[in-house]
Amino acid sequence: MAKHATPKLDQLESGPWPSFVSDIKWEAENRAKNADKVNYQIPVDCPADLLGVLELSYNDGETHWKHGGIVGVFGYGGGVIGRYCDQPQAFPGVAHFHTVRVNQPAAKYYSSEFLRQICDLWDMRGSGLTNMHGSTGDIVLLGTQTAQLEEIFFELTHKYNTDLGGSGSNLRTPESCLGTSRCEYACYDTQDVCYQLTLDYQDELHRPAFPYKFKFKFDGCPNGCVAAIARSDFSVIGTWKDDIKIDQAAVKGYVGGEFAPNAGAHSGRDWGKFDIQAEVVDLCPTKCMKWDGSKLSINNRECTRCMHCINTMPRALHIGDERGASILVGAKAPVLDGAQMGSLLVPFIEVNQPYDEIKEVIEKIWDWWMEDGKNRERLGETIRRLSFQRLLEVTEIAPQAVHVKEPRHNPYIFWKEEEVPGGFDRDIEAYRTRHQR
Repeated sequence: MAKHATPKLDQLESGPWPSFVSDIKWEAENRAKNADKVNYQIPVDCPADLLGVLELSYNDGETHWKHGGIVGVFGYGGGVIGRYCDQPQAFPGVAHFHTVRVNQPAAKYYSSEFLRQICDLWDMRGSGLTNMHGSTGDIVLLGTQTAQLEEIFFELTHKYNTDLGGSGSNLRTPESCLGTSRCEYACYDTQDVCYQLTLDYQDELHRPAFPYKFKFKFDGCPNGCVAAIARSDFSVIGTWKDDIKIDQAAVKGYVGGEFAPNAGAHSGRDWGKFDIQAEVVDLCPTKCMKWDGSKLSINNRECTRCMHCINTMPRALHIGDERGASILVGAKAPVLDGAQMGSLLVPFIEVNQPYDEIKEVIEKIWDWWMEDGKNRERLGETIRRLSFQRLLEVTEIAPQAVHVKEPRHNPYIFWKEEEVPGGFDRDIEAYRTRHQR
């Protein structure tokens, strides 16, 4: 019999989709059943009390969790998110319910042995509940008590050769897509960049010293499988400089029905005969494509690498050979100042070990942001407050037309004195001389 009545949570199990409520109930029953066999280090009733406090929150219309800030382990100020229940007498199993972030492998490649080790650790020292994965990318282990944190940290680092993830005002756990390991569109080795920068910036990850959180994400191509452009302060998105490759015979194969568009991914629906004009050419955002009935042409100077045509006709079109990445900055979720997408900072950069060119941009941004950013202000908010022009100055990147978000509303040009040869005084004197004549 359940420890707490949960009629509202029970309703969540009645829909057509798998329910997290069912998973928590299973864990609660499993822990109660195995209480005599497993050396649980936190209360056996933890999952059952989690259901009870959630039901209470639904009934009261407010949360009963207190944010406990960052609960550190020795020598490490990030990685554990403090959670405390404000009803510890009613729900002692979740009086503490700290969340532990674990640094996921690049591109989330695991061995079954590693996953079993993580699950065994969390069964004994935590609630047994996990989130695979959090929005940053980490393995998220939900619910443990303060006394277990040092033990968990020791086992993760010494037994399983992994690390806590990032939490707090620090570098969050870097994340990458599968990259060149499995994707034909990847323009650089996302896994290696992610791994190397994780190693290089351990201090920034372990010891919070930033105004607020800072996220790296590495997308191998503009398809954006880790949504870097929308979710990271510093996103490295693969691109290419030369022309899209065209196999005209394969284009005709799509038009003639020999090949299914979108690699056959139509969710079982028959969309009728493929129409290259309507489904590819007319949907190009820059209108840089032309189909004359026998040949497909692309004005590559106007192409923005959106990938739509390549995704639709993968046999016929492919990315170019002169590959690298674009760097965008300032993306964030709508916490303080609304959601922001990344803004283009570096249109093209080669991505080669040891990645010094990328790290140089990162460190110039950090120096400026740590000096001028306000407390709990993401990089994108600092840029909005102090201007993108200021970001270009501190990164020593020359302004280009691609940096312009929209035409200026103010028709006047304001110069800095150091930008005017001879200074303002000389110009004023010349003006007076002309008018005196």
